[in-house]
Amino acid sequence: MPSTSEERALSTAAAEHAPADAIAARARGLTKAYGSGETAVIALDSVDVDIARSRFTAVMGPSGSGKSTLMHCLAGLDTVSAGQVWLGDTEITGLKERELTRLRRDRIGFMFQSFNLIPTLNAAENITLPMDIAGKKPDEKWLDQVIDTLGLRDRLKHRPAQLSGGQQQRVACARALASRPELIFADEPTGNLDSRAGLEVLGFLREAVDQLGQTVVMVTHDPGAAAHSDLVLFLGDGRIVDSMELPTAEAVLERMKRFDVIRGQFDADADTDED
Repeated sequence: MPSTSEERALSTAAAEHAPADAIAARARGLTKAYGSGETAVIALDSVDVDIARSRFTAVMGPSGSGKSTLMHCLAGLDTVSAGQVWLGDTEITGLKERELTRLRRDRIGFMFQSFNLIPTLNAAENITLPMDIAGKKPDEKWLDQVIDTLGLRDRLKHRPAQLSGGQQQRVACARALASRPELIFADEPTGNLDSRAGLEVLGFLREAVDQLGQTVVMVTHDPGAAAHSDLVLFLGDGRIVDSMELPTAEAVLERMKRFDVIRGQFDADADTDED
């Protein structure tokens, strides 16, 4: 059985030799700092990453590790301090805000912990809202496939207040999928759901990858949620410190515990040095 370092080497080698069209997004030397001078906080520290197309990637790490910042930079929601980011063949670092807005609208789907549905619109109207704003007509065949995959056919006329939390997140998932984006970013999508509804939504994201060919990147702190992915990237102090293919909840939990031990030892050593 390969060691952790061998796993990382194999994963890196596979990414480096993957055809260009197999990579949905990538970053090289991605650095994000908040503030300047001695008070600067480095959220991301020279990160290199490839997001494989038609796969489900989970990003995990303790609070402050940079996982949400990584997602925001890859999605063009936040600017970078240094490095480069590409969506497909398009370099997004340096694009003007209007270009970024168009790119996010046309090529990226988003899911968040809060469902972000418009309360006065029914489910069908919420699903197509981004395309309506852009003046685009949905692909009806694809939209029907998404609605049926997510089991929303009998909920389309319901407003958010008439839906359970799990149903609202399914509507948010359908909205993210409706325009057939190149990449879907999900930030703690089960954070506001009970365990049953959370498993349901994770199952639908898994189906989106397996049956609809979508690419999903999910930020999560939950080993059970990460177990639905094809690959887990572990962040620590703004760097990718490990990865795991075909994860199980138990294996992810053990890996996270090990990071906590190492982090605790590092903090203890730092305290000793200061003394």
